[in-house]
Amino acid sequence: MQTTLEILNHPLLSDVRHGFFTRKGGASSGLFAGLNCGRRSSDQSEMVMVNRARVAGAMGVTAGLLATVKQVHSADVVTLHDGDDIEKVKEIKADGIVTTRRDVAVAVLTADCQPVLLADPAAGVVGACHAGWRGALAGVIEATVAAMRDLGAGQIRAVIGPSISQRAYEVSPEFMDEFLSDDVDNERFFAGGPAGRPMFDLPGYGLMRLRGAGVEAEWSRHCTYSDPARFFSYRRATHEGQPDYGRLISAIAL
Repeated sequence: MQTTLEILNHPLLSDVRHGFFTRKGGASSGLFAGLNCGRRSSDQSEMVMVNRARVAGAMGVTAGLLATVKQVHSADVVTLHDGDDIEKVKEIKADGIVTTRRDVAVAVLTADCQPVLLADPAAGVVGACHAGWRGALAGVIEATVAAMRDLGAGQIRAVIGPSISQRAYEVSPEFMDEFLSDDVDNERFFAGGPAGRPMFDLPGYGLMRLRGAGVEAEWSRHCTYSDPARFFSYRRATHEGQPDYGRLISAIAL
């Protein structure tokens, strides 16, 4: 069994510990083969714990200090303070997590949605958010940036990790209408697909929201749907009729 983790780093965050982990190097098998870190997937919980421990080790923290939240496609953000119980934080419903703590790695889980890692190393503040279309539209990106600024962050940089790309993201006219009702300029993130239905540029939309919040930002340009050897994908699993899917993890630490 392959045990070597594949960790994607980005030069924009080169001065802070971070990683967009692919599915390679995990202990899970079957549908979840590889590094499935989804505690709420139907994978064996023991294998998920092994996988998360491997991620924690790669990030330089103990397994109990890999901090995640209970993601619900919201705009809610948790600020992790000194002394907070990481296990209790994992049960908080939110989609962003920020901290100034140096003993933890904050992380989010994704399988097509955007994992966004953010940092202001000079101020000693890092954050991560899970920005699917619902969360991004609701403002989770801006809420994460605001929470970091409340901790003293100034010049924030961010990278959007592996996400579903526009060429793989066919949506309904009703989906498009929801974005246009929020802002007619959002039309630029939609293009006609081969079946005449809109194709949505989720990373492009995320970059717009980040830059609009005054953050220097880039996308890693990895498509989760199009690379099954490296990435889990909710949409691909759905198209294949699979009953469940693995979750990728992205983490950052001071």
